[in-house]
Amino acid sequence: MKLLTGILFFCFLSSVSARTLRVGTTQQFRSVKQALQQAVDGDTVMVFAGVYKEGQISINKKLVLFGINFPVLDGERKYEIITINADGVVVEGFMFRNAGRSSYNDIAALRIAESRRVIIRNNQFQNSYFGIYSQHATACIITGNKLSSDAKDEISSGNGIHCWKSDSMQISNNYVTGHRDGIYFEFVTNSTIKQNNSTKNVRYGLHFMFSNTNSYISNRFTDNGAGVAVMYSKGIKMYHNTFADNWGTAAYGILMKDITDSHVEGNMFKRNTVGVMMEGSNRIDLIKNSFENNGWALKIQASCMENNIMHNNFRTNSFDVATNGELMLNKFFKNYWDKYEGYDLNRNGIGDVPYRPVSMFSMISEQNNSSMMLYRSFIVGLLDKAEKMLPVITPVELKDDEPLMKPIKF
Repeated sequence: MKLLTGILFFCFLSSVSARTLRVGTTQQFRSVKQALQQAVDGDTVMVFAGVYKEGQISINKKLVLFGINFPVLDGERKYEIITINADGVVVEGFMFRNAGRSSYNDIAALRIAESRRVIIRNNQFQNSYFGIYSQHATACIITGNKLSSDAKDEISSGNGIHCWKSDSMQISNNYVTGHRDGIYFEFVTNSTIKQNNSTKNVRYGLHFMFSNTNSYISNRFTDNGAGVAVMYSKGIKMYHNTFADNWGTAAYGILMKDITDSHVEGNMFKRNTVGVMMEGSNRIDLIKNSFENNGWALKIQASCMENNIMHNNFRTNSFDVATNGELMLNKFFKNYWDKYEGYDLNRNGIGDVPYRPVSMFSMISEQNNSSMMLYRSFIVGLLDKAEKMLPVITPVELKDDEPLMKPIKF
């Protein structure tokens, strides 16, 4: 009992001793740096509206940096604006503007360096090289931020939210546009990207490499240069995301390269050049997804095996499935295909004859792009129907033995 009383008393004294330091033209401190120098662990530095050009600001104490009416921290296109080197820091309510740029250094508007439990919340970032950059960070939360920049090409631009060698990160409810990659993960584990909107970025809306056991839930990746790329990772969960309007000669809704033991469910792939591109990816469950109005709904290379493509809807795609080999070691089962012309005599909702989703013309166009000028011609239609009856060019084993007669309601 005495021990409990002592702990409660200590917590009370700590809460009483915490101070609020105010920064502004009419406040006790005129600069953010001055207030941070005077602050101690547990303090709150409250910054009022204004423009603050203070070079690089370092935070090495556990404190709250809180902006009132979005004060502007201006990097004058020369400086990294804030660098955090302490655990438990909270930064909220600021406008980060004009961070520095460099062709050889990854300069960020805000950097989390080797810190834990940092919260970056409800800030705005404009004209940054890198927006938020975490390195060797653990259990940090990046939420409710709006990041926009003016990237013109991949070489001269950085990423919106960039995480490197970090663990247990929570990236949620952010809006990212105008960067090289909207969200970038490399060597990041056990983290969640949820309910973000990544759009109109030069390369990828989301790009991650060598990052295992991460979850991507209810995000929107739209109108990005090359879509989304997930590479060299395992144990990935992708639920209820939207991949839309990613058009271009090398654009995908999502590219899965060397991904293993992962689950992709409940996603929407709509109006992409290629909805899903799979290369060297194995043991993936692709379940209950919608493929609509894509050029190719699914391209699955011969290097992929033991994947389950089940209970998906394929509707109004130019081509449903394409592949580059004859051997098929993946399972297509109980999908809905709007191009299926079979019958259901016993009325059990399952077609009585298999559906072969790879058309002869799709394989020809893979090898000769100029053949696309014949798409929808009468002769191509006849050849495709003949190929479905007596397969010669298309893979014999790539078929759905139980195609559904009606689309699935998710």
